[in-house]
Amino acid sequence: MTTDDKNQTIGFIGLGYMGHGMAKNIVERGYPLVGLANRKREAIEDLVARGAREAGSVADLARQCDVIVLCLPGSPQVEDTVLGDDGILAHARPGTTIIDSSTSNPVSTRRIAALAVAAGLRFADAPLSRTPVEAWAGTLDSMVGADDETFEHIRPIVDCWSGRIVRTGDVASGHTMKLLNNFVSLGYAALYAEALAIGAKSGVSAQTFHEVISGGRMDCGFYQTFMKYVVGGDREAHKFTLRNAHKDTRYLVSLANESGVASHVSSAVKNSYATAEAIGRGDDFVPFLADIVAELNGVKR
Repeated sequence: MTTDDKNQTIGFIGLGYMGHGMAKNIVERGYPLVGLANRKREAIEDLVARGAREAGSVADLARQCDVIVLCLPGSPQVEDTVLGDDGILAHARPGTTIIDSSTSNPVSTRRIAALAVAAGLRFADAPLSRTPVEAWAGTLDSMVGADDETFEHIRPIVDCWSGRIVRTGDVASGHTMKLLNNFVSLGYAALYAEALAIGAKSGVSAQTFHEVISGGRMDCGFYQTFMKYVVGGDREAHKFTLRNAHKDTRYLVSLANESGVASHVSSAVKNSYATAEAIGRGDDFVPFLADIVAELNGVKR
């Protein structure tokens, strides 16, 4: 049986900014969906109104589902959800497939995948790129780490929320690539924030900076999203928290250390987000880093 069989039931755990849109697209493709409520109930209530069912616990969801999608904050939450006493491995049927779309530590991913396979389950990592806007539209970029058979098995499900699917290799390669992707994007954010502060101290406004960079060789989609807040005031232009950015860059530095790679730049980028969280700004979104760097340098924006 393959996952393009609409009789298969899909479970979804992690109905946050990204997960709500992803789950909505699963329902709209005609799959039966069972969701687990997030801290806020708006997402599950919306999905139930669209025809989904609500599970009372991870164990309840695992017993009902053929494929389980995770979109959680990080590896600790994934480990608890999969490996806990009331978790997926303890209650899922043999042959169940787990798709981890969280941004996780590849070291943890390899361990979880091995335990899942030993329990008779399949496991793939399929982290995401882009924003909740694309999650809602079903046009996310998905990076999939899986063996050949599992990749073909899950591709129709991943396609529900994806505009582009890239097979990155075997299990944990998706999470590795996701960390590299976030290193580049979050590194840009740290560069933009510092460049804007230097400019402001030296008489160059954010608007002037934007006029020069926008449309030039250094322009990109991430830059435009970042600057929608800086010069446009759109506080929800990029709904990814500085706390999560710190977590992702910690994972990257950990991976670099495990790999024996000197991490001069990645450590510096990580410290930008560590500082933001340390001063109590972890719940702000990534473009707000421009305000934080400005404030730390006595600059008024």
